Amino acid sequence: MPIVEMERRQVVVIGAGPSGAIAATLLKRQGHDVLIIERQHFPRFSIGESLLSHCIDFIEEAGMLDAVQAAGFQVKTGAAFAWGERYSAFDFGDTFSQGKPTTFQVQRGEFDKLLADQAALQGVDIRYGQTIVGVDFSGECRYLHVRRENGSEYHVKAKFVLDASGYGRVLPRLLDLEAPSNFPLRQAVFTHVEDRIEHPGFDRTKILVTTHPTQRDIWFWTIPFSNGRCSVGVVAAKAHFDGRDSDLDACLRGFIDETPSLSGVLQNAVWDTPARTIGGYSANVKTLHGPGFALLGNAAEFLDPVFSSGVTIAMRSASMAAGVLHRQLKGETVDWQTEFAEPLKRGVDTFRCYVEGWYAGTFQDVIFHAGSSPEIRRMISSILAGYAWDERNPFVSEPKRRLRMLSEICAGDAA
Repeated sequence: MPIVEMERRQVVVIGAGPSGAIAATLLKRQGHDVLIIERQHFPRFSIGESLLSHCIDFIEEAGMLDAVQAAGFQVKTGAAFAWGERYSAFDFGDTFSQGKPTTFQVQRGEFDKLLADQAALQGVDIRYGQTIVGVDFSGECRYLHVRRENGSEYHVKAKFVLDASGYGRVLPRLLDLEAPSNFPLRQAVFTHVEDRIEHPGFDRTKILVTTHPTQRDIWFWTIPFSNGRCSVGVVAAKAHFDGRDSDLDACLRGFIDETPSLSGVLQNAVWDTPARTIGGYSANVKTLHGPGFALLGNAAEFLDPVFSSGVTIAMRSASMAAGVLHRQLKGETVDWQTEFAEPLKRGVDTFRCYVEGWYAGTFQDVIFHAGSSPEIRRMISSILAGYAWDERNPFVSEPKRRLRMLSEICAGDAA
């Protein structure tokens, strides 16, 4: 029987995406030995291209902000929503939480590689093209079985493992941690175009979220980049795609043609990239942590792309986990449930409330309500900017009650 190499490391991070790169860098800056194992080679395509302002806090914490600012990404100042003739824009420079006033819209291949390269420059060891094919977490240490692209294999013995594998969900699969999401099955069809947008009402510094004129559970994203291109996608329950998705390009164009406010914006677009699709992306797990491991970002849970919360949750989880793990590695007693899982979940549940409200139509009513006070709009803008953990904001501390109250006001005004 061949002898398999054995390597000992303090911390192994699975995945070199934003959460993995930031968690590894924060730990390395605290003096810890960190190895990232990444299945793919960078740059590689990913969606999740419109960052929220809260992301900048974690990029800055990891010492990567100067590099990101110098990269020439499209500056993002907020979010705009359109439904028929209605239009409502929120400015991240005018929020209750007074967080970062701007962020970026990025092509993720370039952005993720930049973060990973910055992690490597700060001393993080990153190995690309390697796959975790097995784990043994039954003893005091965590054993990872790794396969290289040439077929050779080795084992890594680690004190702690952070799973930042995103949709790959390595540890949830290998440790039987996956749990069903309570969100209905939805599908996204999307592409990149040379947008040639000349529409006078279009703001390149904001993501545009457009609601289908007659079916409010169908919506579109339009995310402009700094190079004259933009990401365009449609999201709907899988039933809406029946009979449409055999030709993805025609499917996407067909939905847009049904939505005059968006087709007008994109009337000059050059559709030069084949459309892609992703479905059944909402996910959950039985636990966010266990003996010797924790799950970050999409490896743990993904809600829905409507408010671009995925990268923010991923980066927030990376920062929180790195802080708890640093203290644990120093010998302090920590409680991953009360110091990581529960506080992380509070923000995720805030986003969840507004995602559910979006598809129910109640949060759309709030967003498009012309009579909302400036203070209420600032509170909503804080959540749209990613500050879903700021419990000083009443729309964070009691989201269900506040959303119900506002939707009743909107309904009364409409009557």
